[in-house]
Amino acid sequence: MAAISAPAPRTLPAVLRKRAVHKLLLLAAVAAVLVPLANARWASGTWPDALTVDLTDPLSRASDWIVDNRDSHPLFLYFFGHVSNVVVLSVRAVYLVLLAAGWAGVTALGALVAWRVAGLRLAVGTAVAFLACGVLGMWVATMQTLALMVVAVLASVVVGALLGLAAGLSDRLDRALRPLLDTMQVLPAYAYLLPVVMIFGMGVPAAVLATVVYAAPPMARLTALGLRGADKSVLEAVDSLGATARQRLLTARIPLARKELLLGLNQTIMMALSMAVIASVIGAGGLGDRVYQALASVDVGAALAAGIPIVLLAVVLDRVTAAAGSGTPEPRRTAGWAYALVAALAVAVAGRLLGRLDWPDAWVVQIAQPVNRAVDWMTAHLYSGVPVIGGTADWAAHFTTWVLDPVRDGLQWLPWWSVLLLVAALAWLIGTWRTTLTAVLAMAAIGVLGVWEPALDTLSQVLAAVAVTLVIGVATGIAAARSDRLDRALRPVLDVFQTMPQFVYLIPVVALFGVGRAPAVAAAVVYALPAVVRITAQGLRQVDPAALESSHSLGATSWQQLRQVQLPLARPALLLAVNQGVVLVLAVVIIGGLVGGGALGYDAVFGLAQGDLATGLVAGAAIVCLGLMLDRVTQPTERRARKGA
Repeated sequence: MAAISAPAPRTLPAVLRKRAVHKLLLLAAVAAVLVPLANARWASGTWPDALTVDLTDPLSRASDWIVDNRDSHPLFLYFFGHVSNVVVLSVRAVYLVLLAAGWAGVTALGALVAWRVAGLRLAVGTAVAFLACGVLGMWVATMQTLALMVVAVLASVVVGALLGLAAGLSDRLDRALRPLLDTMQVLPAYAYLLPVVMIFGMGVPAAVLATVVYAAPPMARLTALGLRGADKSVLEAVDSLGATARQRLLTARIPLARKELLLGLNQTIMMALSMAVIASVIGAGGLGDRVYQALASVDVGAALAAGIPIVLLAVVLDRVTAAAGSGTPEPRRTAGWAYALVAALAVAVAGRLLGRLDWPDAWVVQIAQPVNRAVDWMTAHLYSGVPVIGGTADWAAHFTTWVLDPVRDGLQWLPWWSVLLLVAALAWLIGTWRTTLTAVLAMAAIGVLGVWEPALDTLSQVLAAVAVTLVIGVATGIAAARSDRLDRALRPVLDVFQTMPQFVYLIPVVALFGVGRAPAVAAAVVYALPAVVRITAQGLRQVDPAALESSHSLGATSWQQLRQVQLPLARPALLLAVNQGVVLVLAVVIIGGLVGGGALGYDAVFGLAQGDLATGLVAGAAIVCLGLMLDRVTQPTERRARKGA
């Protein structure tokens, strides 16, 4: 009789052997102990008042101290005062040079620089862009904005590059700087405009500082991404030749990160120009002030006339900076640059001798009335009553009813401890206990600040806007990465979307969709979409061609190459696209508060308008906490993968 074999030992089901399940089970065990205790002491529902801290009195005292000591304290006299003077002198010097060159000299200089960098086509485009600013009657305002942006962009690039260099070379500094960059980029401009104005007063210094805070983080993030993504084999080859750390940085890592550096410069320019209108609120002047004044009287045509030069400036600077490091033009000899500068100087001198420094009034074309008539037609024919598909107002109402309301009501219905538990679960599934703790503490800080309900309202709008942005942006970025023709066609469209001031396209959005949370979401999507598309396309294009050739030789289809090769290898760029989508959507939360978005955005706007430091800063801090939480929920995967967790 055959021997009876012993039964095989039972093993756990495959699903229970997964690391994510182990994390969830441990989290459930901890929750089973802590949740009953929290529920018994503070009950369920919204955030308990016993855990709230009122910051009104200390912030009011801080505001009073700043106002009382701004003209006498050494900190203001010998530090902030010198910073303010340097900024004012720098902007004034650039502005006076531009005015002295006249419209002909500035146009000639811009065209000749573009010609030396990228060839005749870009030179003609640059000349047309500058001339268009004059034709629209915005030459002086354009020069004011250009002077401000030159100083702000240079400062942003220097600050961002130094921070990115530190984060790219040191893991410890990367972890330390990441919350700082998150705070700089997520903190709404309206929230920090108030303390900036209190310290520097209304005018150019406050506008430049606000622009640097907003525009430097993309340069820092992309610099760090480029340095960390350098080809390991090249770095090993440089090390084998006995290169020092400094030589390896200058001869290998920075050249290998050139495309990321150029993309960071591009994003910095775009975001600095997008701040032109917001900076006008605190006295920056220029094109932003024209846009702000026009929109105060709901004059879309006049606002567009001032907004178009901002876009043109962005397109010109984008093309010139991108071509400067592409290596495609002819060798740039020093003599050629000298001839170009002499020619531009000759044109400027000729304009001054002929008395043609100012743009002639007879050459100005008014576009305000035709644009306003077009907006009126859109409102009359598209807002409602469109057969079959319904009007845009119906779309906004359906989106609010079917998406925004359920998400908001669901979040506010959840007990406060369940929201923290959900955040902890999401963060720990893709990260470590440190990132989980950071996310939970950031969310809990919102409750401590006393803005739990409006923060959940804002979170519902952010989640909806980010979801729409990622679906459209990633799909468009994939298409652009796989088609050079589509990439070239999309580039000017993305430039327009990203550089047109939020206030400008906000009016047509309100005209089409009405007032409420839906137009606020639409504005956020339009603003965040270009960055997601650009970073996604850039990441897919940077995939190692050898990996694609290997998959192709194995018979992989185009779809298989995308799904199994390109997307996995481009994961760092995709994660960065998600991060930028989140922070840019949060940046427009304030603008959404102006058109009925309510919640934290409205509180931040109200704080600036009323000079209420407590209301404005608390709302801004809550938005920062939302950004940190969303960042930790979406970003730790890269660190975990790098550590081999």
